[in-house]
Amino acid sequence: MADWGLLDIPSLRGRSAVVTGPGGIGFETALALAAAGAEVILAGRDPSRGAAAIAAINRQAQGAEARFEALDLARLRSIEAFGDRLRGQREGLDILVNNAGVMAPPRRRVTADGLELQFGVNHLGHFALTSALLPLLRKARNSRVVCVSSIAARRGAIHFADLQSERSYAPMRAYAQSKLANLLFAFELQRRSAADGWGVEAIAAHPGVAATDLIRNGAGERSVAGFLRRRLGFLFQPAAQAALPSLYAATAPDAKPGGYYGAARFNELRGPPAPARTPSQALDAAVAARLWDVSERLAGIWFGGDGR
Repeated sequence: MADWGLLDIPSLRGRSAVVTGPGGIGFETALALAAAGAEVILAGRDPSRGAAAIAAINRQAQGAEARFEALDLARLRSIEAFGDRLRGQREGLDILVNNAGVMAPPRRRVTADGLELQFGVNHLGHFALTSALLPLLRKARNSRVVCVSSIAARRGAIHFADLQSERSYAPMRAYAQSKLANLLFAFELQRRSAADGWGVEAIAAHPGVAATDLIRNGAGERSVAGFLRRRLGFLFQPAAQAALPSLYAATAPDAKPGGYYGAARFNELRGPPAPARTPSQALDAAVAARLWDVSERLAGIWFGGDGR
């Protein structure tokens, strides 16, 4: 894996991908997949931003086959509608990159369905999206789901007694919980896929620390994270570099189902893709199974059914 990069992505001609989040790492991920020949659907809630992202992909990747689709991960109805559209349009789907996220808004915010925003978008939205697209993923050969976590998951815990931070809200605690949930979901999805013969490989990744708008749009420039970004900017790698662990997980023949990939250097803050250190709490299968059941109930779905 030493210095694995964009040139190591195999040809993706004839394959298809959905990537959530049209900015930053999501954009770079979609661009690289399109440049390798994949048909790419870039999904997000802002049509103007999505159109700009697709225009940029078309400028930078000659012959790219990419389009934008509206998807609001903070609205379960939007996720259901997105799944309905794609299942009506397509015969299969090869790659799903669950990338979009919200980071540490200073005050507690909720989704359209009344869920704490970070849990609702970062985890539950992608949980519901993966369920909605599972019928398509199962029809493809060697399909992959990539769940983008964070090094913040190391500090995470699943607070089942206050999952929505209604009693007490701490921005980074809620963020770390949501990113740990991403890991637990990826590993549990792989276990269930293997047990039930779904034929879907689930792999987790994290970007290290990246120079994107995630801090500005979430915690804000005056937050601790914003301060570190200003003072330690040399540690924050460009979005194109930060996207490489996700791209490795999505495309590399050697990426292992149930694996976890991050950045290789400076305690996984930056560098080329490498196997990541998995937090011990992410390996708790009982917690993962309980979170899965709770997530099904909150989303109003049966995972593995028809997407609803």
